[in-house]
Amino acid sequence: MRFTLIDRVIDQDSSTIQAAKAVTSAEEYLGDHFPGFPVLPGVMMLETLVQAARTLAQGQDQPPRMPLIVTEVRNIKYGNMVRPGQTLEVKVDLKGREDNTFDFTGVGTVDGQVAVKGRFKLTELAQA
Repeated sequence: MRFTLIDRVIDQDSSTIQAAKAVTSAEEYLGDHFPGFPVLPGVMMLETLVQAARTLAQGQDQPPRMPLIVTEVRNIKYGNMVRPGQTLEVKVDLKGREDNTFDFTGVGTVDGQVAVKGRFKLTELAQA
């Protein structure tokens, strides 16, 4: 299943991307998370950071082979909840690249408050 969480890229250069994901009540998974009090699941916040990072990696002078898969997640912390009608704004920084692995830090905010932040690595899937 393919899905895109990034609604728009706000700004991008070779080492940083800023993007936004508007959360709407039409998103199917919100009905179960949680009934009567819908919030964007933490894994979807992390996926928003990962999708922004993939977009940033594709813009490099030597773009990676796709797909880029998550190979490490460290120090992910969750803060404020993101509810329908709010926008998760993410900023992802490329901290380094070693061979086929990209090292990123990211932070997602809603209404100026941290909702998710942490460090993660994406690696090119080995071609058979």
